[in-house]
Amino acid sequence: MTRAPRAAVVAGVLSGVPSTLHALATGGDVLAATRAAGTLLPGRRASAARGVVAHALLTAGWTAVLAAVHRRRPFGALGGAVAGLAVAVLDLEVVGRRYPAVRALPRGPQYADHLAFGALVGTTLRPVRRGTNGQGRVLFCLVGSRSSR
Repeated sequence: MTRAPRAAVVAGVLSGVPSTLHALATGGDVLAATRAAGTLLPGRRASAARGVVAHALLTAGWTAVLAAVHRRRPFGALGGAVAGLAVAVLDLEVVGRRYPAVRALPRGPQYADHLAFGALVGTTLRPVRRGTNGQGRVLFCLVGSRSSR
């Protein structure tokens, strides 16, 4: 699996954790955001199945946008979180305000989901050094600094 589809899967699955934890902690409906996303599709009917489809489409689309930006100007978790904030403003405040089910969602947990989405995409898009186990760079610096003395 290439990095962009992997980023979409990772971010799509894990970015809903903040709002889910909030719903569980407050006794809220853990599927409210999923059903609200379903109203974004033509017909505007709220259902969990439609919400899963809408969420998958949105995740794939925003991940593609962020991957295109990442190719030109790589970013990590922090840059991804900033991008997630921009996506949240567009999703929740510009588009979402036209949809009552989206507008009714608690804003804090939704913003947290978007920040998590961006951070996860940014982290997952970063290239992974194969065969170094994260230590190759440190080892090179230590060896390089000793051999140059």
